[in-house]
Amino acid sequence: MLQLHHPLLDVHPEVATALAERQAVVALESTIISHGMPYPQNVATALQVEAEVRAHGAVPATVAIVDGRLRVGLSTADIERLGQQGAEVPKVSRRDIPFIVAAGHSGATTVAATMLIAALAGIRVFATGGIGGVHRGAAQSFDVSADLQELAQTPVAVVCAGAKSILDLRLTLEYLETHGVPVVGYRTDWLPAFFTADSEFPVDYRLDTAAGIARAMHTQWALGMRAGMVVANPVPAAHALPRERVDAAIATALYEADQQGIGGKAATPFLLARVNALTGGDSLLTNIALVLNNARLASAVALQFQLIAG
Repeated sequence: MLQLHHPLLDVHPEVATALAERQAVVALESTIISHGMPYPQNVATALQVEAEVRAHGAVPATVAIVDGRLRVGLSTADIERLGQQGAEVPKVSRRDIPFIVAAGHSGATTVAATMLIAALAGIRVFATGGIGGVHRGAAQSFDVSADLQELAQTPVAVVCAGAKSILDLRLTLEYLETHGVPVVGYRTDWLPAFFTADSEFPVDYRLDTAAGIARAMHTQWALGMRAGMVVANPVPAAHALPRERVDAAIATALYEADQQGIGGKAATPFLLARVNALTGGDSLLTNIALVLNNARLASAVALQFQLIAG
């Protein structure tokens, strides 16, 4: 491992070489490994996503905290360890990083934490499944994902299938608008809703090419605007679930979470697991398909961004 930019940061040699040679690099999160899918599908999917990034001309950099070190780029053994330990590995957002590092522990990074660590390493493009957002009932609970505030202050473009459909999508878009975070639809005028290709809410801008997205990213940051960017990439039509079916499963899962008093960081993993169960496992297959789709687009965007940024 090589240190880059920060004494607590270890960058995998493959990633460090790519960054030094100004090659395209795509950050990937690790919460999806420990908390997003069951073992061994989580490990298989993580390795498949890395392979997809490489197949499309970029270098993957899966982010996690390993034994108190911020790691950018993991070995297969690291990914296997995170996958086997599953939910025993703490889910780490921005606020948790100092405590996990100080204790010398390991942690799986959320969208927010992955963005922060990727930015420390100089990585500008990040592929994930879906971002967090404003939770339903937030008017009473004030439950708003730290992902949104990270997007407001960290210059990384997040390629995702929109916000998770378990959330309040309207309020999520309002929050992003207030904080100056653009939501770009890739070949779509509508915000994707994770398991479904669209929702009733329009995106801020539609861009139909990776080069167009890269130009917008470069211009935004060249102007000194420090916010990130949401690049909303709809799940492929062949893998999308009917909206009515997803909405019914989400309604049931939300009711169960309320009855069991599940909230905070535990809410999203619980809801996604219940939706998967209620859809007979179909939502997990959709999740895998959309992550791979996002990895492909993120690789293309990263390649175009490096051509522009030099």
